[in-house]
Amino acid sequence: MPIDVLICDQLPVVRNGISAILAPEEDIRVIDSTASGIHAMMIARTRRPHVIITSLTLDGLSGLEMIKRLRKEDLSPAPRIVAFTMDDSDDVISALLHAGVTGLLVKEVDHAEMISAVHAAAQGQMMLAPRVAERLVTWFRRQDSRPEGGLQPVAAALTPRERQVLSLIARGRSTEQVAVDLAIGIATVRTHVYRLRNKLEVRDRAQLVSFAYRSGVMQMATADSS
Repeated sequence: MPIDVLICDQLPVVRNGISAILAPEEDIRVIDSTASGIHAMMIARTRRPHVIITSLTLDGLSGLEMIKRLRKEDLSPAPRIVAFTMDDSDDVISALLHAGVTGLLVKEVDHAEMISAVHAAAQGQMMLAPRVAERLVTWFRRQDSRPEGGLQPVAAALTPRERQVLSLIARGRSTEQVAVDLAIGIATVRTHVYRLRNKLEVRDRAQLVSFAYRSGVMQMATADSS
């Protein structure tokens, strides 16, 4: 079944450009596009896209407000939202992450990143632009780096490969990038992620990232690779 995508941006040239990027992908189908935040919500209710790609600049209702309102809607399945913005300030990034976006792209996003973000979102996986991921990693490193004692035995029970996969996810790498970095198949990476989520009893990638830093997995993965 193809991934149904709704594209939202104030400018037709941007909407058409994103549509042209996604059109060659056999498993992605652009079902509609709109410049209006209100119209986007109506389309989400009636056509139930799997993924919504939106900028923050929309007519009538901002992209951020549209995201917040959609999160309160009782839609099943709930659409995954990939936001892209020209403003990558800390305040904007924080607002989008707290609003519940599944992907966050900034400024000069390339074709591969856009396509990867749609695939990741459809699978419920978080994908962050490299500069956003780097900023979050820097923030984590500034926090108290001592692992939480109760989580260390759980982290130690993971296999070295699971810790490698988890540490790369925590650094903001996509499924495809993890596969390249470790010279393994994409399906194998997805299997590792599935097992990690079950072992650690977490729902999504954001919780995996949190566990990686709180448990000391980042330090363990460095030791495993040395």
